[in-house]
Order: sequence, then C-alpha cells, then structure tokens
Amino acid sequence: MSQTSALSGGVFTAENRQDDDAELRQLVDELGRRSYEGGLGRRGIPDRLDAELWRNLDDTGLARLTSTPDSGAGPHELAIALYGLARHAGAVPLAETDALAGWLGARAGVELPDGPLTVAIADADTTGDRITGTAHSVPWAGACAATLLAVRVDDGLRVGLVESDKLHAGHNLAGEPRDSLEFDVPANQLRPVDPALGAELARRGAWSRCVQIVGALDAAADLSVRHTRERVQFGRPLSAFQSVQQSLAGMAGEIERARAAADLAVTAVSEHGFDSPEADYAVTVAKVTVGRAVGPVTTVAHQLHGAIGVTREHPLWLFTLRAQSWTRDYGTTAHFARRLGRLALAAEDPWDLVTAT
Repeated sequence: MSQTSALSGGVFTAENRQDDDAELRQLVDELGRRSYEGGLGRRGIPDRLDAELWRNLDDTGLARLTSTPDSGAGPHELAIALYGLARHAGAVPLAETDALAGWLGARAGVELPDGPLTVAIADADTTGDRITGTAHSVPWAGACAATLLAVRVDDGLRVGLVESDKLHAGHNLAGEPRDSLEFDVPANQLRPVDPALGAELARRGAWSRCVQIVGALDAAADLSVRHTRERVQFGRPLSAFQSVQQSLAGMAGEIERARAAADLAVTAVSEHGFDSPEADYAVTVAKVTVGRAVGPVTTVAHQLHGAIGVTREHPLWLFTLRAQSWTRDYGTTAHFARRLGRLALAAEDPWDLVTAT
C-alpha cells in the first residue's frame, strides 16, 4: 500500500514527499489537464464524450486498469485514476467501463468489445421467453461501444449485452449523458448470475462516485482559492478578508471530512474486496459523508465567486454540478443514511461496527 492516500493532492492536503504512486498520479494529471485545457470555453450541456482523452486512457492502459487480467492494479490505483480525472472534469465513462462493466462482464462470462462501456441496471418483466423493461439514467449509453444490461427478474439477476437502438437521450444536471434504454430481448440472451453480484455492482458504483466527488470538490476549492487571491476588492485581495478566510476554512473542513470517509472506503475495498462486510459498511459511510459535504462546499464556492461563478464561460460549474449530480447515482445520500442506521441497529455492539473497519 502506498504511503499516501489515493485521494491526496487537494488544495488543502498536506503533501507527503514519499509517494509510491507519483508516476501514476502524474500520468493521470497530465492526461486530465490536457483534456480540461483543450475544452475550456467549449463545454456545454449536454456534454460529449472526449474521444481523444479516451484514446489516451486506452493507449496507456488506464481505460481498463483493474478489469484487464494480470494488470496488477487494484482499487487503490483505480481510485487514483477516478479522482484525477474528476479533478479535470474528464468526460469519459472510466468507472462504468472498468469498475462496473469490465468486472461484471468477466463474472458473467460475457465477452466485451473494445471501447468505452456502460452498465444499465433495471427491474424487468418476464413474459414467456422474453425479458422486457426500461433502464433509466444509463451513463453515456449513446457514446459507448456496448451496454451491459443487469436486470432483476423473478428468478434473480440476469446479465447480457443489449443493443442501444431504443435509446432516449437525456442528461444529468451537469450535462453528462444519462439515457433511458428500452429493452425487449430473448431470455436466453441474458445469463443468470448470482444475485449477490447485483449488490456488489451498486456498491462499486457508489464507491466510484464517492471518489469522483472528492476530486470534483478539490477542483472547486482550488478555483475558489485562486479566485479569492486574485480578485481585489477595496484595495485588498478577497482572501485577506476574515469572512472569506472563514468560508475557505469551512470548505476545507467539509472536504477533508469527505476525503477521510472516501479514503476509508478505498482502504476497506483494497484490503477486503468489494464483496466484504467491511466494504459494505465503509462505502455506506462514505456515501453519507461525501454526499452531505457537497451542498456546503458547492454553495461556498459559488458565493466566493459571485456572479462570474454561475456563467457557462467560467469552469466552476463543471465541478459543482458534477458533484451535485453524482450524489444521486447508485443510491441517494438519504438512502445510504437509512442503510447506515439499519447496520448500526443490527450490530450486536455498534462500537465494534465503527472501529472494526
């Protein structure tokens, strides 16, 4: 395990000189920064897949970091990639391709094509020998090489590739594609798998979004710090005013609390696996803590920027709207808060639940 956090590098994070992951961080940062700078002033709603960034990720082996056999990479390395790209608002489905579709396809024995992938999760009806339904809010479905469908049916969970010909385009608050996919497929086209894979799939998605949100919040904080240092009011930079300093300090506290919870989830998954009780608890805690930090951090970021921060031309929205949108993916903050309460009530000793992870 590296001596530094997978999510280190934020504007408020004290840097550790010894970092075993320095080369990986530098590579991800370079690719992300190149994409971010190339898109400044040209990003809009809906957003589009950054094909050049995806090619660079594919060429460097980052596109399927953990789902490629014998790559030697695990959740810690994937977290570095997800966090780094989120700090640069990378418009690519890395989590969907690697952590979700790549993993689930391998477990289900489904051969996946090259290119970006996504996963559609839905409840379905079984009529005769066909499975029908609609998957909502599918990330990047229209831009991906294939969509892996995971449907909950009466006899459990079924998985298989489906065509995207009945796709209804949509997007989230940040403009990222979130499409609706109608499916009507022969039952034998979808393979039955262990229903427990469905719970792990959702946990993997929630874990990925927690990591990405911390990256987006760090980017929003970095923009806020730079703006308050450069913006002069009444003959002084905004950062010289006590009220602004207090706002930045509050922002720092929220982000570091979110980072600590996300770090716990990364460590639990790295040491015990996504299918472990430790990961279940840690991801639940992270989804609650990170989700609750988003509102205060994004509010302060826009307050400090003033009117300029709400314009399409300023890049702040690329990060604040992504953070706000991602809190709803794979379960809302409220959903995980209720789940955390149930875990605590079910434990013989709640203190052991908190300290055992």
